Amino acid sequence: MSKGYIRFSWITLILIFAVTLAGSIVRTTGSGMGCPDWPKCFDQIIPPTSADQLPQGYKDTYAAYRHKKIVKFTNLLERIGFDETAEKLRHDKSLLIEQDFNAAKTWTEYGNRLVGFLAGNAVLILLIWTIIRYRSNRLLLGLTFLNLIFMGFEAWLGSIVVATNLVPWTITLHMFFALVIIGVQIKIIRIAKNRSFQLNLSPGFKWLFYFSIGLTFVQIILGAQVRQEIDFMVMDGVDRGEWIAGMEGDFLFHRSFSWLLLIVNLGLLWWNSKQNYGIQTLKWIVGLVVVLFLTGVLFSYAGMPAIIQPIHLFVAALMLGIQFYALDYFKYRSSSAIR
Repeated sequence: MSKGYIRFSWITLILIFAVTLAGSIVRTTGSGMGCPDWPKCFDQIIPPTSADQLPQGYKDTYAAYRHKKIVKFTNLLERIGFDETAEKLRHDKSLLIEQDFNAAKTWTEYGNRLVGFLAGNAVLILLIWTIIRYRSNRLLLGLTFLNLIFMGFEAWLGSIVVATNLVPWTITLHMFFALVIIGVQIKIIRIAKNRSFQLNLSPGFKWLFYFSIGLTFVQIILGAQVRQEIDFMVMDGVDRGEWIAGMEGDFLFHRSFSWLLLIVNLGLLWWNSKQNYGIQTLKWIVGLVVVLFLTGVLFSYAGMPAIIQPIHLFVAALMLGIQFYALDYFKYRSSSAIR
């Protein structure tokens, strides 16, 4: 593949990570409903900066708009067997309560959408580039097409998140598909670079590394569940300083599970050193685990400072991305080291 194609693939990945970070900032600052409609913001391409720029009766207008979205979504949930969830959403009157205008939250959410727009268009351009130049590579063509579909689904799911007034489980699902998109994009980069690292790795080392990837993914989903608990407390008006005390099993399990993640990756780092594999990537991974630990300590003992939350999530997603990127190294055999 050309250097330009590989470089643009990396730019696309960076934009996807930027969307993940921006989404976390939106969630942390409570700005998800800063724009009550989608894809525009208060029916404007450039959102308002003050309340006097809002359309008259906007709360009733967007409540009605949201009601239509909820009806369509609940009908879909019923068709795929989630009758109980659909019924709860359909009768939850709190979903139709429109928030007061807040310029800071509006522009925070708008910034998130701009980054998402750039990432989506980058994925589209990459697909077109692949069709024109590299369509003979069926796997690459399929993955670039698949990622565009996933980005479209993620955008639709984002509209549902807004329509359901940030129902917590929809936000967790939104995060899950963001991780899938990151994984697919990294696979695209690995195919495009087509490098043949030749290492004679033992099967046990490989399986432990695969296990570490599974642990990271589970840990991120557990973190999303913890955040979901927080969302419910926010809805109930619980102060930030009382969030930790109000946590149930998910937070404690998430915190304890991090020790297993650290032990496994330290084991991989020790094994790598002992066998002289030379996989420098493992040092980065262990370093990121340490950062997750430090931010986790701040969550537990510093009252969950808002600025730490997006950092914690971004580092976790970055770590998973690095692990995905390292997978290709395990396909080859011989003696050169990974750098």
